[in-house]
Amino acid sequence: MRTKTALRSAILLSTTLALATAASAATEPYPAMAPLAQYLMPQDDEVALARSAAPKAVSDDAEVMVLTKQGYVTVAKGGNGFLCLVERGWAGDSSFADFWNPRQRAPICFNAAAARSYTPIFLMKTRLALEGRSKREIVDATSAALDSKQLPELAPGAMCYMMSKQQYLNDEDKAWRPHLMFFVPGSAAKTWGANVPGSPLIAADVPEERVTIMMMVAAKWSDGTPATAPAMSMNH
Repeated sequence: MRTKTALRSAILLSTTLALATAASAATEPYPAMAPLAQYLMPQDDEVALARSAAPKAVSDDAEVMVLTKQGYVTVAKGGNGFLCLVERGWAGDSSFADFWNPRQRAPICFNAAAARSYTPIFLMKTRLALEGRSKREIVDATSAALDSKQLPELAPGAMCYMMSKQQYLNDEDKAWRPHLMFFVPGSAAKTWGANVPGSPLIAADVPEERVTIMMMVAAKWSDGTPATAPAMSMNH
C-alpha cells in the first residue's frame, strides 16, 4: 500500500513539474537557442551593419569583427583603437527576454578601453552559446571567470556607440533611439545621478557582469539624420 501511495505521489509530482515547465516555456518567447544559421549574416552585410554603430569619422578606421560558425573573427584591422561588431541577444543578462532571439542585431562600436576590458565578456558568452550551453550555464561560467580573474577588470573610460538606424535591440523597442553607453564597475547609478527626474542618464545595473551601463540618448543616428523619440520599455 505504501509503495502504491509513493508511486502515485511520484507520478503527481512529475506531472506537476512537467506542467510548470511547459507553462514557463510558454511565457518565454525564446526559451532556447535557434539553429546557428539564423544568427549568421553575409560577411559584407555584417561589416556594414557593424560600422553603422558609430559616425563614419569613428567607424571607418575601426577594427571589425563578424560572427562565424567558430565565433567572432576579425575581418578588418583598425587604426584608431575602436572595435565595431554586431551583438546578438546573448549580450544581455539572463532576464533579457530576447536572449535567444535570432532576429536581434545590435551594432556596437567600443572604444579601446571597452574593447580591451569589456568585449571579452561578450566573446566568452558567444563561445559558450556556440558550444550549446544553456543560459544558466553561460551566466555561471561568466561569473566564475570574473571571480577567478580569467576575464579582465573593467578599464576606466570604457564606452561605446550604439547609433545605428538599422539596429534591432528587441521585439518591443526595435531600433529604439541612438545612444552612447558608458561602462562603470559595480552598482553606480546613484553616484552618476542616473534614473532620477531631469537627468539625461539612464542606468541599467547588470550584476551578472559586475557593471552598470549608463546610457545617454543622442539626437541623431550615425548617418546624421534626426532621431525620433519613442518611449523606452527598459527591456535592454
